[in-house]
Amino acid sequence: MRIFLTGATGYIGSAVLDALLRAGHQVTAIARDPEKAERLTAKSVTAIVGELGTPKSYLAALEASDAVVSTAFEYSARGVSLDRQVLEAVLPVMAEAAKKQPRTFIYTSGIWVLGKTSTPADEEAPLAPAELVAWRPDHEQLVLGWGGSGLRTIVVRPGIVYGGGRGIVSDLIKDALNGLVRVIGPGRNHWPCIYDRDLADLYARLVANPEARGIFHANDEGDERVNDIVEAIAAQVSQTPDIRHMPMAEARKKLGPYADALALDQKVRSPRARALGWAPTLRSVAGNVARLLEEYRGAQRR
Repeated sequence: MRIFLTGATGYIGSAVLDALLRAGHQVTAIARDPEKAERLTAKSVTAIVGELGTPKSYLAALEASDAVVSTAFEYSARGVSLDRQVLEAVLPVMAEAAKKQPRTFIYTSGIWVLGKTSTPADEEAPLAPAELVAWRPDHEQLVLGWGGSGLRTIVVRPGIVYGGGRGIVSDLIKDALNGLVRVIGPGRNHWPCIYDRDLADLYARLVANPEARGIFHANDEGDERVNDIVEAIAAQVSQTPDIRHMPMAEARKKLGPYADALALDQKVRSPRARALGWAPTLRSVAGNVARLLEEYRGAQRR
């Protein structure tokens, strides 16, 4: 298939790119600068130098694609408005193209839209988004609202992604190696996590399955507490780090709404993804710390 990918050099997007290439797809990706474009070209990706905020630079390539996989998000003051702007520009183009032959649009959301879960939450669970992502449900509905008439729309809600050298868990590894790990709140809350390669495999399955549409959760269902993850990391580094639990009031002053997102207590299930035959190869952060440490160190050497 011909696939247009946004965020191809980002954390999630780079893993998705590798999974799509392994599956034999032809991938076109947008890159902000020539250096990033060269890295994509080296992987046999057709790279377009451009900005998400200037759709005319890439709409022709997007229109010619069988599927668009959106993993990009700009973490800046304009990030939310830019995300909306891109959706409003891209979705009508894909819907028009879908009148000639089927098209697919996959949008990346996140598990924090569920808020605190009193019981394990599947894709039908009501939403109570953390303040940090209060805007996401509207964007999800915008995407899903364009489904039909040949355009297949999908929303993926990844858990906290781990693996490689980036992401929240890698930040904990970095802090442990530096001797001090800060935990937001008491640390008794559960994080729904997902290994980056397992998450990428789900995207590849969704692209290839013409029946897949709607919302899909992606997490390993390990129901791990933050303290268990941190303690497992601390036990694997050469010098045991100090572990400091930061009171929520202090964390909010330092991190704003991000603190409350990190402190969410969530247990999440992914039945719709599993119904596709998808199953995570890793089901624990704490049980795979040695592997994750090697991946982190390898990423730092590159």
